[in-house]
Amino acid sequence: MGLGPNGVRRLYGPEAEKDPMGLYEKLRAEHGPVAPVLLQGDVPAWLVLGHSENLHMTRTPSQFSRDSRRWRALHDGTAPPDHPLAPIFTWQPICVFADGAEHERLRGAVTDSIGRIDHRGVRRYINRHSNRLVNDFCRDGRADLVSRFAEHLPMMVMAQIIGMPEEYSERLVQAARDMIKGTETANESNDYVMSVLRRLVTRRRAVPEDDFATWLTEHPAGLSDDEVSQHLRLVLIAAYETTANLIANVLRMVLTDPRFRARLSGGHMTLPEAVEQTLWDEPPFTSIFGRWAVGDTELGGQRIKAGDALIVGIAAANVDPVVRPELSASMRGNRAHLAFSGGPHECPGQDIGRAIADTGVDALLMRLPDVQLAVEEHELRYRGALMSRQLLELPVTFAPRPPQDVTVPPSEAVVVPPPREWRVASPPPGTVPGERPMPAPADTAGATEAASARTATSAEAGAAPDASAAVPTAVPTAVDPGPAPGAATDSASDSASVPASSAIPQRHTDSAPVRAWRIVTRWWKG
Repeated sequence: MGLGPNGVRRLYGPEAEKDPMGLYEKLRAEHGPVAPVLLQGDVPAWLVLGHSENLHMTRTPSQFSRDSRRWRALHDGTAPPDHPLAPIFTWQPICVFADGAEHERLRGAVTDSIGRIDHRGVRRYINRHSNRLVNDFCRDGRADLVSRFAEHLPMMVMAQIIGMPEEYSERLVQAARDMIKGTETANESNDYVMSVLRRLVTRRRAVPEDDFATWLTEHPAGLSDDEVSQHLRLVLIAAYETTANLIANVLRMVLTDPRFRARLSGGHMTLPEAVEQTLWDEPPFTSIFGRWAVGDTELGGQRIKAGDALIVGIAAANVDPVVRPELSASMRGNRAHLAFSGGPHECPGQDIGRAIADTGVDALLMRLPDVQLAVEEHELRYRGALMSRQLLELPVTFAPRPPQDVTVPPSEAVVVPPPREWRVASPPPGTVPGERPMPAPADTAGATEAASARTATSAEAGAAPDASAAVPTAVPTAVDPGPAPGAATDSASDSASVPASSAIPQRHTDSAPVRAWRIVTRWWKG
């Protein structure tokens, strides 16, 4: 199944999905830094495996264009309009498919709008949405961090940035994942995402707001409604898919590599550094399709013909022995990876993706510092596609915790608030051998109240008990911790989703009788 006509290897099917890195190494051994491959439907293309060859291709648009209309397979019918990869290669009026002056005009509108994003505000969104997602499962003691965290956080944040938080839904999440996978439903998923974005553009033309969609509609480049919609799709999908995969991969490495976690928890590695290491080892996009040869040329010892399609081999280039002879070596401080491609088409929103990943993972680990993988590493399952290798599940366990107010920074909560508190009381008079019973006062209630007050005052002052005093006995008394005082929520929906009874209790501090009991215990032990 892995070989097509003339023995050319396929980039789709069971072998490519199960072990893409193994396939890349076979291709490297057989053909060198540039290898012939087959896409869905056995459409021919070139996969660029070498690091320097990828850099040359991405940095030389005069030889390798981004305009898919040059593709010979489109003209001879080899790649029909309903091809599973059509959402990726079909030409659209966006910067991804443009070169030269047109590329500068369109990309300028995108980069200028990205530059207006308030990064501090974005981190607040990330923390708030991270808290909300963790609140949904923190009481359970177990969760799948892919389906309940990694898949949702980037879409929640990007929907907020773009200006359509009300459109966030499970359907939007799944459509965004499906449309670039080359599946039978990819075109349908693409149509759904575009319908959502076109409605947004119509609203922003009528009622501008302070969001990414409005900035694009009002940019001096004068983008049409279709151009704005297509660029919103580009930003949304690129940021979502890469960041969802990146979060899942960082969490997997933290949970499965003891050295990785030790360096992180010991302060020898920061989360941004952990993200960069992951971008080398498990890039969120394994490859990017495509480039098209402007004329006959040569690359990596292969003769490339005009109109040929080429694929940026990100994951393969990151492990090229020429630049990385030892795969286990730390790449700390080295950003030469190709996780975000290169050249004039390098991803302009990569810093937003990094922020969502490192802030989101930090928030989750802050809330659940004891999180552990619930299965063996070899039991984890993946789904491969042309552009990415997606971790399907990341089941974990942790100590159950109460939800947290979503408006405050993530913090470690009390694991399980104790249902009962031990209080210290003296035994009834006359029950200790050698002690004479005290006569009952006339006003029993008043005397008891006064005695309790004196005991509390003495304990507060730290007075040591007399050696002849009786050893106090511990009397369990149920205590209702009640809701956290002053707890606030950011909206009515947050109030509804996190009831007051589930607010995090205040950190427990010892009462005066407990402190007195500890003093007696120390005295009793000498």
